[in-house]
Amino acid sequence: MSAPQILSAGDVSRLSGLQLLAKQVVEGFSSGLHRSPHKGFSVEFREHRAYVPGDDIRTIDWKLYGKTDRLYIREYEEETNVRCTILLDCSGSMKYRGSRAGGLSKHEFAVRSAACLAWLMLQQQDSVGLVTFDTRVRRYIPPRARPRHLKHLLSELSIQQPGDETNLADVFHQIASQIHRRGLVLVISDLFGDVDQLMKALAHFRHARHEVVIFQIWDDDELDFPFRQWTQFTSLEDANRRHLVDPAQLRAAYLQRLAEYREQLGRGCSRQRVSLVPLTTSQPCADALAAWLSIRRRAR
Repeated sequence: MSAPQILSAGDVSRLSGLQLLAKQVVEGFSSGLHRSPHKGFSVEFREHRAYVPGDDIRTIDWKLYGKTDRLYIREYEEETNVRCTILLDCSGSMKYRGSRAGGLSKHEFAVRSAACLAWLMLQQQDSVGLVTFDTRVRRYIPPRARPRHLKHLLSELSIQQPGDETNLADVFHQIASQIHRRGLVLVISDLFGDVDQLMKALAHFRHARHEVVIFQIWDDDELDFPFRQWTQFTSLEDANRRHLVDPAQLRAAYLQRLAEYREQLGRGCSRQRVSLVPLTTSQPCADALAAWLSIRRRAR
């Protein structure tokens, strides 16, 4: 997908005026949108610009002057309200593309959701970063708050393709060790894996005092198993694993296992105080996110 397809004008219009506020204390700028444990605020270096008469000489970069014999001002930007990191699952299971999703795969829906969330965070002057992963972390882009950072994120999102299988728990432990400052972690994944191991990994984020929101991406086919005729099912993460089955004989057992998995996952997330947000690919992603944001705002 190209960048314009990832974030459309319609998505921006649908999300305009909405905010994603952290529910817990975060490290950042105490007079901003989010609660902070610190008093006052700090500043982050942004860029140099040429000195002009009238500028405060205390902002001159004298070290740079010594190297270039020219006067430059060091400009700063206030530290953002919250540091948000988006974790995007690019494993093979995200390739699935059902008949009711308008041709959209789970991966493409996830990429669009990530773009919408990144735009939203930057609009409210928060910083946002991106981690893409399958069997391992593919790319880590640290959080930034500059408006032009969105272009960088969209460019990275546009080249992502679903790849190999993943062990979410192992990857999450790795990522949790790399995010040193507490903030908001947004996970976009179908979340297929061992629930007990996954809960231990989420506890790693919570121990580091991150707030975690999981957007679990579903295709409608996975929720109601609509297949009626003999069907060959092939693993999207291992093409050698395939089974020709009569869906009528499997449907009841599948739906029971699915209900047990979702109940176990929901209980685990509740214990870890992790927000679990189910999204289906048949929904316009901006509409689904806007509905969730409205519910979240009323629950604050």
